[in-house]
Amino acid sequence: MAPGWTTLREILLPEMAASARGNRERTLEAALRTGIREGRLAAGSRLPSSRDLAAQLGVARGTVTSAYAQLAAEGYVTSRRGSGTSVAKVAGSESNSASRAVSVRSAAPLWDLRPGLPALAAFPRAAWLGALRLGLAELADHDLGYPEPAGLPALRTELAAYLGRVRSVHADPGDLIITHGAAEGFSLLATLLRRSGHQTIAVEDPGHPGQPQLFAEHGLSTTPIPVDDRGLRIDALTAAEVRAVLVTPAHQFPLGVAMAADRRRELVDWARRVNGVILEDDYDAEHRYDRPAIGSIHSLAPAHVVYLGSVSKTLAPALRLGWLVSPAGMGAELARIKLFRDLGTGTLEQAALSQLIRNGGYDRHLRRTRRINRDRRDALAGALATRLSSWRVRGPAAGLHLVVELPAGSDDRLVSAALAEAGVAAPALSSYARGDAGVPVPGLVLGYASMSVDRLRAAVDALAGIVAGLGAAVGTASTAPRGEPTAAPAPDSSQASTVPGPLPAT
Repeated sequence: MAPGWTTLREILLPEMAASARGNRERTLEAALRTGIREGRLAAGSRLPSSRDLAAQLGVARGTVTSAYAQLAAEGYVTSRRGSGTSVAKVAGSESNSASRAVSVRSAAPLWDLRPGLPALAAFPRAAWLGALRLGLAELADHDLGYPEPAGLPALRTELAAYLGRVRSVHADPGDLIITHGAAEGFSLLATLLRRSGHQTIAVEDPGHPGQPQLFAEHGLSTTPIPVDDRGLRIDALTAAEVRAVLVTPAHQFPLGVAMAADRRRELVDWARRVNGVILEDDYDAEHRYDRPAIGSIHSLAPAHVVYLGSVSKTLAPALRLGWLVSPAGMGAELARIKLFRDLGTGTLEQAALSQLIRNGGYDRHLRRTRRINRDRRDALAGALATRLSSWRVRGPAAGLHLVVELPAGSDDRLVSAALAEAGVAAPALSSYARGDAGVPVPGLVLGYASMSVDRLRAAVDALAGIVAGLGAAVGTASTAPRGEPTAAPAPDSSQASTVPGPLPAT
């Protein structure tokens, strides 16, 4: 595959997807020409063969061949037998290319293993466009005015049925608020909690650093509560002077553990005893691979639990669609806060999601991406077992990321910084610590859903090569190869089989 393919694909695919079938040759020509003029395709870079590019874009090979020929005639590319097709030097493109290269290097690592993104290339573009057309056709003229603050009734109805069927969240459509991602849901709740007299909210430790920042913006301080291999420690929560807590019980971020059944019961008992509120972030609970999905805590105490979810981990963060299910009596005030904040979430996107859920497209997409993500998880875990045999994988039974435990005595921040210098983005587990206790082990938090199987294996090769030169920073880490595992990694024993997720990219 030619260098720079990711950039080329990002340039071409949206244009080709939106093009009418009879105009694809002209569309391809125009997209390549613009990319070269603007410096996004650097002079001298080799383009994919006509056969490869045709296969990736889903067009006839002749379409690519004709586009290459036209651009060669215009001087934008050069073609030589045996050397393929390359970008020619075009006046004005060199300086643009250089400045763009600087921004790309600073913003996009060569190997991006950061958690928080789903399989973006698997986004169901055709199904989404179809759902958008159907949804728009069914909207009445008055629906194109300002939206209802709580959300489009059709979507709230579909989501209520879906959540009851899949997540054991049994709620009336009137209990749902549609938000701009889960992040807005947290913002609305923080505002309401502050107005209700709360000054502090408990959060998991370790956890995503964005959560305390968001709550601080709304006048709430945060109290870190330790998480062990059975989930949030309820004894520590009980000792804290708080009446609100944010948890990720299905797949704790970042450790990946599921909250044990007795901890869930204790958490609900705590909420009832102090008349408290539990914010249940169900951020990636649909992604279960080695056992059935776990039911929500909301099902145990709907009067004390606010359930939050979004499509950021199932479809794409770019849609900015989320929801919360509130206890009775809270929804009206949340809708009022949202009304004065943004006048409601976009109706067209809500109509499309409603159609996608109704016609089964959402379920089909999830079945497909579960297979993709499981293959990617297995590829990452297998490559780590082969190249870095002393590193232990935690929490592989669910989610879109793994925690890799480094050998005892390792400095995970130093390791992460060294990897970043070499173009491998792999956050240190200790960077997610909030309290004085730190994290249970040194480790790296590795996302796998947004990278192909081949790139994940190549990323681990690069990672192992870098780590080999770090010496004492990685304790007694071994990079000696061993035989490929013959089966998928065993589920982490800490993933309790009895239960049903963070602000990262929600």
